Parts: sequence; structure tokens; C-alpha cells
Amino acid sequence: MKRTYGPLTVVQFPCLKDNYGFLLREEGSGKTACVDTPDADAIAAELDRQGWGLDLILNTHWHFDHTGGNEALKTRFGAQIIGPSGEGDRIPGRDRAVCDGDEVALGDVIFRVIDTPGHTMGHICYLFDEGHVGFVGDTLFSLGCGRLFEGSPEQMWASLSKLKALPADMTLYCAHEYTAANATFADSLGEENAALAARIGEVKTLREKGEPTVPMTLATELETNPFLRADAPSMQAAIGMGEAAPAEVFAEIRRRKDSF
Repeated sequence: MKRTYGPLTVVQFPCLKDNYGFLLREEGSGKTACVDTPDADAIAAELDRQGWGLDLILNTHWHFDHTGGNEALKTRFGAQIIGPSGEGDRIPGRDRAVCDGDEVALGDVIFRVIDTPGHTMGHICYLFDEGHVGFVGDTLFSLGCGRLFEGSPEQMWASLSKLKALPADMTLYCAHEYTAANATFADSLGEENAALAARIGEVKTLREKGEPTVPMTLATELETNPFLRADAPSMQAAIGMGEAAPAEVFAEIRRRKDSF
């Protein structure tokens, strides 16, 4: 699947069991990047299909299904590996460490880095503000969010709040096709939400056709994603936490999802 955002072309393709690979190309210079490296062979094959080289690898966090292809792709293409400074030395082959507020240039496209700890302590996202598109790794999923392997609920809620504050028309690319399972969980919480019901139907239709549910718009997630709605009175009421702080509501929703 190929989409364009001003000068940026994004090619999306499946990797491993439920990951997505993303190739990013700045059309003016022909410079190309990939976001994470779940499968070096699949990424190299897609680059070959497109007739592209690989200049940058943009890692969001250290997990193997996001960095496992780093060194093989660096060896073959000579790509520079950019990754979060907060992950220490756990990013294989990292050449440049970045953190909140840093910028990464791909030709004339400038990505802004934001820190989003929670799933891991050093997780980052890459935002192309001019094109209203972002790559959020495992911080946010369609109708879901990343499991808290390292961070606290308070950290993750703060990270999600950064994403909530972005322009509503931002298109977001997350790293996994988890939406159908997330939809089932979201529905189980019992919030009266017409937008969620519509999204569940849309997801069902897409998956029956074998089509991806990613990317998604932030506007849709704000209306339907229970983890972004921990500050919504209707969600707080649905789970019986009408007087609780949003971070506490988020923690309860995450707890329920972990055992769902």
C-alpha cells in the first residue's frame, strides 16, 4: 500500500506475523528510510521491488521485532541507524541517538522526535508535522496501546497525552495489526459510543477483505480508542471510576486488557 503526504511517500507492507514494515521516500532527493526493521528479508525485498536504496533506519524502541533487521540492512545498504537515546546500547548498530525535540532529516522532510516512554523506557515516535503524519511504533495502536513492559501507567498516560494533543487530522502509522482484537476489548468496556460501533463494523469489513486497518487518523482514535478516552466522563462512568484521575482510569483499562 502506497500513500503520499506532500513530498513524502509511504509504502506499507506486512512483516512477520502481525508487524508492518514502512518505507519512507522523500521524492525530491530520492532519500529513503524504513521505520524499524522487523524482517530484513521482507524489507530488502520491498526495496528491490521499488528500485530503492536505504539511507536511514528509524528505530522507535529496542524490541527485537523492531530492530532485528538493523545490522543486515545496514551491511547491505549502508544505512545510518537512528534510535532512541533512552534505550542505552540496546539498539543494534545505532549510529545516532535522538530524544525529545531532536530532528531527523530525510532530504527535505524533517521528522520531529518525541519521547513516549511506557511500552519501553526509551520509546520514541517520529512526526512529520508538515505532512500531518506520524510513526508511533508500539506506543499507540488502532483502538489500543502498547503493553507496559517497562514503564508505569502514569508515564504511558503522559505519552498518550502528547499524542492526543497533536492535530486531529494527523495520520498515524502503528507497528502492528491488532485492531480486530482491540475492537473486541474496547466493546467489552460498555461505553455508549456510536463512533466505536461504527469503527468496529469498519474493522470487520476491512479484515474480512484482508485489508489493513492501519494507518488511522488521530480523530478516529480520539473518538474510539479506550486508552485515549481515560479522561472522557462516559468512559469513566462505564468502568465505574467517575471520580478517578485519568491516569488511574488508564491504569484500570490497561489492567483489564492485560487479562482480557
